[in-house]
Amino acid sequence: MGTAGGTGRWQPDARAMLEAFDEAAILIGLDYVIVAANDAYQRLYGDAPIDRGQRCFEVSHHYNVPCDQAGEACPLRESLRSGRRHRVLHVHHGPEGQEHVDVETWPVPGPDGQVQFFIEVLRRLPVASAQANGGELTGRCRAFNRMLGLISRAAPSDASVLLQGETGTGKELVARAVHQASLRQEAPFVPVDCSGLTETLFESELFGHEKGSFTGAVSSRIGLVEAASGGTLFLDEVGDIPLALQVKLLRLLETRSFRRVGSVEPRRADFRLVAATHRDLRRMVEQGQFREDLYYRISTFPIDVPPLRARLDDLPLLCQAILRRLQYGQGRYLSDEALAELQGYDFPGNVRELRNVLERASLLADGPEILPEHLSPEVRGRQGLAVLPEDELLSLEEAEAHYLGRALALHQGDRASLARLLGVSERTLYRKLRRHGLG
Repeated sequence: MGTAGGTGRWQPDARAMLEAFDEAAILIGLDYVIVAANDAYQRLYGDAPIDRGQRCFEVSHHYNVPCDQAGEACPLRESLRSGRRHRVLHVHHGPEGQEHVDVETWPVPGPDGQVQFFIEVLRRLPVASAQANGGELTGRCRAFNRMLGLISRAAPSDASVLLQGETGTGKELVARAVHQASLRQEAPFVPVDCSGLTETLFESELFGHEKGSFTGAVSSRIGLVEAASGGTLFLDEVGDIPLALQVKLLRLLETRSFRRVGSVEPRRADFRLVAATHRDLRRMVEQGQFREDLYYRISTFPIDVPPLRARLDDLPLLCQAILRRLQYGQGRYLSDEALAELQGYDFPGNVRELRNVLERASLLADGPEILPEHLSPEVRGRQGLAVLPEDELLSLEEAEAHYLGRALALHQGDRASLARLLGVSERTLYRKLRRHGLG
């Protein structure tokens, strides 16, 4: 123990305390001033905050007031209130721009037992980007950060994660982020499309088969469970697994063992499970469409993936990031008017639909600027059914035109599959599209 230089104020042996952490760590006073930092912090951020007596919120956020006065959760304030450590995810200013940081604080009591300092540990999260030139998982709004904070807590464990969100929200990207932030990141990430697994293929695809075990099995083949050994098995659209097959998945998760088709030799299953669905599994359980025991096996740690309409603050950032990744989007940008049109749209297809809209606009734009006329009809003018005022009605002819335009924008398959989805013949669909000028 000692005193701060010349002030007479009690101060712990900061160097010894902070160097116990491998991550960047600092010691902060009750006045938010950074008084000491460990080597890991100085390698990342330099020693300027200590030399200049800067406060933590000035360095991390470029704020003039503490985080809680600027609309953010302040971990120091929470630690002071509770007397316990507190953890929160923030977007900080780092040497390369804004970055996501998992911040954890510990209160440090003085000789009188009252809190006099805080240790703050900062863990960077490279699995997501707060800038347009970063990775595919991009955002910094409150809903996105809430999801990212849950990822940072779940990832280091082996707990089963259930991602819940609408179609097109990027659940596979989130699953990959969980894997990349885990201790299994060097091992395989194996995605499984559960909606495409039939009963006859389920065991062979997941567990593999031996040569000659069934007609067409001309050689032995490992399954996806074996392929994911040591890594992460991602079950996409787990709610689409038929009831008859759910018991086989449950047995795998309970026993952590399986047999290849045609073999009697049990094999050990070593994987971390991440599942995803756009369905309400709780309701499916109540309706007898999903096994309750399986639901509790896969939902140890549920994470809600927010829809794009809950992330409108991220829309400019997402547009920049997507345009950078599109072949014909590089060098292009949205006009203020085009961005305003996008911000007024509800995006039922979420980020996947936004990508389609921007790809189409990039192909239509002759210059670098994307204008409102380059956007698809259902976006332009905010005249889609989902964004009409409640007291405004369309004629049936207009409503059909808007609905078909929306269906064309969202559907990923050919016209024949769209006709089947809409419950009409292919010939009827073509006739209606021509009548509305959409063919």
